[in-house]
Amino acid sequence: MRKIPVIIDCDPGHDDAIALIIALGSDMLDVRAVTTCAGNQTPDKTLNNALRVLSFIEKRPVVAQGALVPIMRELMIAPEVHGESGLDGPELPPPAFAPSSKNADEIMHDILSHASEKITLIPTGPLTNIGILLSAHPEIKDKIERIILMGGAAVGGNWTPGAEFNILVDPEAADIVFKSGVPIVMCGLDVTHKAMIFKDETEKFRQIGNKTGKLVAELLDFFDLFHRKEGFGFAGAPLHDPCAVAYAIDPSLFTSKDYYVEIETKGLHTLGATVVDFKNKKGLAHNATVVLDLDREKFIDLMYRAVKNLV
Repeated sequence: MRKIPVIIDCDPGHDDAIALIIALGSDMLDVRAVTTCAGNQTPDKTLNNALRVLSFIEKRPVVAQGALVPIMRELMIAPEVHGESGLDGPELPPPAFAPSSKNADEIMHDILSHASEKITLIPTGPLTNIGILLSAHPEIKDKIERIILMGGAAVGGNWTPGAEFNILVDPEAADIVFKSGVPIVMCGLDVTHKAMIFKDETEKFRQIGNKTGKLVAELLDFFDLFHRKEGFGFAGAPLHDPCAVAYAIDPSLFTSKDYYVEIETKGLHTLGATVVDFKNKKGLAHNATVVLDLDREKFIDLMYRAVKNLV
């Protein structure tokens, strides 16, 4: 069976870590590289977290650090969600291998330019690295199959009333990506807030019997505690970033529709909003597949099977 070649760009982060685990545990994906960006935590912490998770599950793809700050803005991070390390909760040993001496842009360009087939990019954090890649190497667009991203929302936000965190951190990079002409799949809050996992399902991961299942359960324990805080109103933990990886593995689990989407980069109250032209008021060609719903039970089962494949 042909595996889908992918590059994962992430900012671990609990849900990024789980997305990485699913990708490396899947029989359907060929992870050519993992690149990191700043977002959920500072750039050195997100790089360290990616290396620690990959070392723990005994996988060693090429890992490269990307941009240290957004393209035009000061860095915004989320320690209140992911803790001071970015992966608070489980105990992870230090990395067992080192990152590449090349940066994310160089690694992505090398892989894309030398690939005999198109590569899918799966960014689960701010789009800084992807924006830089597309700006510096516009000719490389033809080597990208599509960009399946976690970010944005057709309606509302989670960090401001109008914006989702990943897009808000670097709206200029998101603007470059959505205007690039590369096929885009947007797994935003519309679907990720439906991708809930509950305590009894977390226990099933703990009971798989391998160390990766235990790690996933501990990541979910911490993430669940945050989302159950008074005022958030969640009955479990929404699995944002795993949606993008799961879409790459099996799009049939999801319900989506094509729209024209643009990024608000100048709004006073709407900075970082992903503005979806539901009624085609602008009459412009659709530039994104917006994911709106999923089969939650099959999604959890896909995750379970991937984790079970690992050590």
